[in-house]
Amino acid sequence: MNLKINLKINLKINQKIRNKMKRIQDFKVKNYRWLNDDNYILTLSTNSNIEKIEPGNFAELKVPDSPDVFLRRPISVLDVDYHTKTLDFYIKAIGKGTRKLGSLDIDSDLNIVYPLGNSFKILNNKKVLIVGGGSGIAPFILLASELIKKGCEVTFLIGARTKNDVFLTDEFSKFGNVLVTTEDGSMGEKGLVTRHSVFKGNFDFDFIYTCGPDPMMKAVAQIADEKNVSCEASLENMMACGIGACLCCVTPTVRGNECVCTEGPVFNSKDLKW
Repeated sequence: MNLKINLKINLKINQKIRNKMKRIQDFKVKNYRWLNDDNYILTLSTNSNIEKIEPGNFAELKVPDSPDVFLRRPISVLDVDYHTKTLDFYIKAIGKGTRKLGSLDIDSDLNIVYPLGNSFKILNNKKVLIVGGGSGIAPFILLASELIKKGCEVTFLIGARTKNDVFLTDEFSKFGNVLVTTEDGSMGEKGLVTRHSVFKGNFDFDFIYTCGPDPMMKAVAQIADEKNVSCEASLENMMACGIGACLCCVTPTVRGNECVCTEGPVFNSKDLKW
């Protein structure tokens, strides 16, 4: 009996892996846009069609010619252009892998597995608040562009340590109002993002999306709960395989432990056991 159960589990895992393997694709490095010494936009291009990507999906990028970097790097899709067949990724260079991805030759090959994970809920004609910090801003352009298509009114709230850590506000402003907090007060309001005045007084948002450090998202989720507003959080757990096989990204939920890479990365905040 145990053997049969194990075989069924292995068959399900193998089928999941095969499904994802169909989405392995080689792209070309088209362009880099460095925002500062540690943050950049990587643009990839292809002559083939790009798979449909939903806001919140991510890709696993293979780090080429790096024998000491064994695992792919999970990166949220910043934007996609199906007409020009290009993909944009916002990447923070914090280790060997992400720094190597920022030093590839233009027109060199880069292999990715995509689109992975689930996606944000896209509402119709709602007033929404998108809260981000650090590299958590990565999925917001694609998210905002889809929300605008559905008639939503979008407000961004971006938190950072200093003004030098605030990025992409010009791009975000094309989709809605952009609010900023910095811990040192060098840009926007001073303090933590959850202390911003937007959360005070008449809070009339219908929905909150958030991505960034866990403590920030937990605090945003608590505010959403207090104000009886639904909230979705995109988790940034370490994801080695991206297909639910290695189990290193497991997070506790009300349904039990779940893999962030397959059941997420987007979760309703009420479903998470922070």
